[in-house]
Amino acid sequence: MSAANLIQLSNEKDLRDALENKSQEVVIYFWAPWAEQCKQVESVVDDLANKYSKTQFFKVEAEEFEDISEAYEISAVPTVIIAKKAKIIGRVDGVNVAEIVKQVAASCGATNGLSEHAATAVAADASQEALKQDLNTRLKGLIERAPVMVFIKGTAAQPRCGFSKKIIGMLNEQNIKYGYFDILTDEQVRQGLKTYSDWPTFPQLYVNSELVGGVDIVAEMIESGDLIQMIPEEAIAK
Repeated sequence: MSAANLIQLSNEKDLRDALENKSQEVVIYFWAPWAEQCKQVESVVDDLANKYSKTQFFKVEAEEFEDISEAYEISAVPTVIIAKKAKIIGRVDGVNVAEIVKQVAASCGATNGLSEHAATAVAADASQEALKQDLNTRLKGLIERAPVMVFIKGTAAQPRCGFSKKIIGMLNEQNIKYGYFDILTDEQVRQGLKTYSDWPTFPQLYVNSELVGGVDIVAEMIESGDLIQMIPEEAIAK
């Protein structure tokens, strides 16, 4: 549910009135529906609007409101502007969530009755949430890297544990084409994936971005014939 102080701009006058009539800061988030990178920033803006309830936040579709975009020299999305009356007091271009959180905390903390210490704490909390969102976005991208994706210890050529070696062998025997990721090369992915998938062990097999399971489940599905039925045709070697 959107915060009451978060407005999807539909009338240019609403933003102009907010800037002219309020003595406090206004946060303006420029976005575009075709830009995937905006989704991450949008979730951060939503979170900040909830935390800074006395600050007005506007979501502005950049191409729909060309005059506003031109006035703020928006050349790419996402961009976040912090303005007070006619003056820009903060600006972040691109997907830099930590900087967005930092600038909103610095500019809007006092308006929301937060001391410098409290604003820092809110910013740290929001930054932590932003980092979590960053990781989830990355994990989703890794899972979607191939129709069949397996997360293992080691490489497909040189697995570094018995279970990883076993699942690679099973996939090869079934002539299944797959992508893989070595979790030993990235501890953040290794730990994050356990929470993301709610599956505490490795290897982990995904088909069409959905978790299938580990070695035992894959073995059972191969024996029953269920696994090969769910594999996309393009992921079966001819």
